[in-house]
Amino acid sequence: MVDPWLAMAPGTDPAERSRAVRRAHEAFLAQGSVGPGVRPVVAASWRRSADALASPEAMAPIDLADAELAAYRAEHPLSRVMPLFRELLGSIADDGAHLLAVCDEQGRLLWVEGHSGVRRRAERMNFVAGARWDERHAGTNAPGTALTVDHAVQIFATEHYNPRVQPWTCAAAPLHDPRTGRLLGAVDITGGDHLAAPQSLALVRATARAAEAQLAAPASYPTGPRVALTALGRDDALLVADGERIRLSRRHSEIMVLLAGHPEGLTGERLALELYGERADQRSPVTLRAELSRLRRLAGPLLASRPYRLCAPLVTDVTAVAEELAAGNLHAALRAYHGPLLPLSDAPGVCRMRRRLEDRLRWAVLSRRDPELLRRWTESPWGEDDLEVCEALLAALPACAPGRTALVRRIDWLRAAYGLGDPCPSTRPAADQGPADPRPTTDRGPASPHPSPHPTTDHSPDDPHPSPHPAADPALAYASRAATSMQRGRG
Repeated sequence: MVDPWLAMAPGTDPAERSRAVRRAHEAFLAQGSVGPGVRPVVAASWRRSADALASPEAMAPIDLADAELAAYRAEHPLSRVMPLFRELLGSIADDGAHLLAVCDEQGRLLWVEGHSGVRRRAERMNFVAGARWDERHAGTNAPGTALTVDHAVQIFATEHYNPRVQPWTCAAAPLHDPRTGRLLGAVDITGGDHLAAPQSLALVRATARAAEAQLAAPASYPTGPRVALTALGRDDALLVADGERIRLSRRHSEIMVLLAGHPEGLTGERLALELYGERADQRSPVTLRAELSRLRRLAGPLLASRPYRLCAPLVTDVTAVAEELAAGNLHAALRAYHGPLLPLSDAPGVCRMRRRLEDRLRWAVLSRRDPELLRRWTESPWGEDDLEVCEALLAALPACAPGRTALVRRIDWLRAAYGLGDPCPSTRPAADQGPADPRPTTDRGPASPHPSPHPTTDHSPDDPHPSPHPAADPALAYASRAATSMQRGRG
């Protein structure tokens, strides 16, 4: 059986394969349907790219440059394994036909190395350090697709969604933090059609595994917990214990998140309320005990009872974000925030934790008025429809900033979508906007609260700032917040 992550089977004529896929790509752009000759991983990526990009020829945007790029690279975990990447892939990058590239978990290229002539050719399509090469911004490509599917993959020539990129072939593999399982980024080699051979995919896979092994070495982590839970931006949490990665079920994910958030432990009755809410009375205690018994078989001695609690130190990505926020490291907090906590969970306790963390981070971003932070929020899947942050970004940008016109169009579209009616607020400089108040304003006067389209209130007695929350569909929480004036002062 042919490896589905390989671009083509051995013995395939690259020229003929390229022509066949080009015809399929042209048909997809014209008709929206994918022919049978396209690999499933590529077909799915084309569909995602078509949904995200206004034009197949859209250039990857530059996210980081100069001093900001240098500072970000210096503190990124993958900087510690760049010598290893250069040792294993450096000869390839220096041969005049290939490039070595390393990106972060958002698809931003941090290093692009190789012969200067090859790099100059790649610059024509913005394949440069600091550019954003995730699928949402650059379409189908090896590093971006590897991040999306969390698997090593080759992308051959005309399989690229953007015609500008189709002269190239690339192979990339994702990298994870060995302690937490969190996605750190991807390593990629880019060159000509000959990279469609099985050896290139095997090479980046082996390089990624070697880098993860180096990150896991005792010298890299002299202290710290041996058990970690990753739950931000994931429907099913990932538990890493002594190097073993365990993908938890939806219910087990909720239980682990709740116990991690209550280190003092929870009684069976309290845990049932946090999981089931008003439905707890309708659930037999046997149901919860059965779930905990199955979880104990997975987690082993980590889980104790009477009360239910975790009996070993556990680091979570939720705690990592909260600690960075508490220390005032907002850029680090935003990098560590990979999305809402178990976004599809409707467990009341999880919903409170999810909302509290997002509100703290969002308020801090709005209050700081830093254009880079605001832009990163609006470009995230959970913040792309956040009207309030978009308007704050517009106010913080200089009048001549690139992308300002597109941002104004986006704000007008969002205001129309939320039924606000008014055009984009004034484009006055941030200095004219008054104190750090994240509420949106209009040209007709000061800010006034906009009613939420989802007025359901779901809050805890220990949360002094209840907020409208679309309990029926957690994914709508982020859209409704964009039309709701923030009148809360927590940070």
